[in-house]
Amino acid sequence: MTGSPRLDEVIGRIEPLDGAAAVSAAAGLDRLTKPPGSLGRLEAIAVQLAGITGRADATTRPRTIVVAAADHGVAARNVSAYPSEVTRQMVANFLAGGAAISVLARLIGASLVVVDAGVAGLRPSGGREPRPAPDVRFRSLGRERGTADLSVGPAMSRAEALDAVDTGLALAADLAERRTALIAVGEMGIGNTTAAAALTAVLCGARPEVVTGTGTGLDEAGRRHKVAIVERALAVNRPDPADPLGVLAAVGGLEIAVLVGVLLGAAAARVPVVLDGFITGAAALVAAGLAPDVAGRLIAGHRSAEPGHAVALERLGRRPLLDLELRLGEGTGAALALGLLDAAVALRDGMATFETAGVAGPDAS
Repeated sequence: MTGSPRLDEVIGRIEPLDGAAAVSAAAGLDRLTKPPGSLGRLEAIAVQLAGITGRADATTRPRTIVVAAADHGVAARNVSAYPSEVTRQMVANFLAGGAAISVLARLIGASLVVVDAGVAGLRPSGGREPRPAPDVRFRSLGRERGTADLSVGPAMSRAEALDAVDTGLALAADLAERRTALIAVGEMGIGNTTAAAALTAVLCGARPEVVTGTGTGLDEAGRRHKVAIVERALAVNRPDPADPLGVLAAVGGLEIAVLVGVLLGAAAARVPVVLDGFITGAAALVAAGLAPDVAGRLIAGHRSAEPGHAVALERLGRRPLLDLELRLGEGTGAALALGLLDAAVALRDGMATFETAGVAGPDAS
């Protein structure tokens, strides 16, 4: 039991992939006018979509990109090349439609949902929530601050972590009810690669030195300092890898917790999720720790330049679709990968079969 009735109920509904649907999708692909397997990983995408959704004709539209944002107390330890107020400024940019993910969402025809999981100063003095652009939806936990400094104690209480996870669960359920066929996830939060490194180190049993990168552009001295901060966080909090929620509360972030809820809720609703980079990979580690069958329901959009991301993907058993040396976050890598999912579905549905095209198949005498 996790301490959240909603979370326990959702975890109980997460099942292994639908093998019958996957077999049906694979058989359909083999009837198309091509040598079996010749479309490589595009065929694997179509088969995985069938296994996740339970439908051999799974689609990729409509689609939604969820970007969760929060501040991190550890940012005060100079673990980022940017000041913490950039979190608030970038969320305002998301809402106004001027960020990279905003451009990509419009390009690929995706709805954009921005979640304020705990961004300081986002609301004006009057207390009103920001007004997003017409093509952006906004959700908020109603928190006026982010996490505490994980290098001196827990980033948040277990109750705070559960509350953020529940927000993600509710969002995933809402998107499923709106018939969203696909969810891509991203994040924003100065200092969150430090939290992701700590989560990955614990949940993958890896040394902080191996999973900690330069984040927003630190030099090598800055990276070594960041490694020391992660090591201090693990020494102070002593998180137990057998308790994923406890690890999340000790060294995670509020936006990561929201994404954990989105991943679990989508898995329970049989909605495919495309992961972005390192931070979403860390959220996936927590989600898979709570419900192991989640991992097979996730699609790795790309591999980040952050070294810890490769470690997380290996633990999850996910092979990334793209490797473009991206390290922006926001969901940009996941958004770019959606084009490959679109191609897989278009080929599955648009190609002629050997029978309809009058082409001799591989077993013709």
